[in-house]
Amino acid sequence: MDTFSRRHGLNRPDADITVRYEAPDDLRHAVVALAYQCGLKPSDLRGVLCSMLYRTPDRSNWSEFPNVDGEVRDLICDCEWFEIYDLIELLAQLCERRGVDFAGEANRMFRIMGVGWQLVGTHLEVRGSEAFELAVKEGQRELLQRGNHTAGSELHEAILDLSRRPNPEVSGAIQHAMAALECVARDVCESKDTLGDVLRKNPNLFPKPVDQIVAKAWGYTSNYGRHLVEGCPPAFDEAELVVGLSGVLARYLSRRFPKGGI
Repeated sequence: MDTFSRRHGLNRPDADITVRYEAPDDLRHAVVALAYQCGLKPSDLRGVLCSMLYRTPDRSNWSEFPNVDGEVRDLICDCEWFEIYDLIELLAQLCERRGVDFAGEANRMFRIMGVGWQLVGTHLEVRGSEAFELAVKEGQRELLQRGNHTAGSELHEAILDLSRRPNPEVSGAIQHAMAALECVARDVCESKDTLGDVLRKNPNLFPKPVDQIVAKAWGYTSNYGRHLVEGCPPAFDEAELVVGLSGVLARYLSRRFPKGGI
């Protein structure tokens, strides 16, 4: 879209993330407005919604505005929160086939509205703070460049676990994230030991007292990633913290030892 702000590179500051496992009314109606901006008609949205919700279109509604549009608004209000995000993915797929950049516009909307999701292609992934995005995305990119494909894949799986709807797989995210860090540490130290043993045998792998943080994070993962404590499931924010921490630590090792072992 050619607008004044786009031509001059002006952007509203990103809002704090306040929406993730919900779909408030503002977001629901913003999705409809965005679909219209991208060239979709109310009947297009009605077709997607009815297919998704197993509803029959109201045959008495034939004019796009206000009749079909009103039907779309009613249908979208009937959606469960996670179905709104299903709808967003379906609209992204539909627009992609038509050569329209729905994903770019949707991601801009998410940042403005403080929504903790982002479209990567036509699939939604969890979106964190700018620091989280830098740590994980850049960490994954640098690991792949270094040849640590297993570690990069583990970080990707951690993001997918956090992105699951309607319930994130927080324990899986923690486990995958620390597995990524373990893979890099093993590669650097040319070892097959666990991360805990690698840290014990290589006390200078991380600067002090960061090494203690890594050791405690490994212990936390044992309790909440691999060996769960009954009645004490990890919170989403804790999993996000571990994923971000693992991403930045793995990136640190890949930069410190770019060509191989110690």
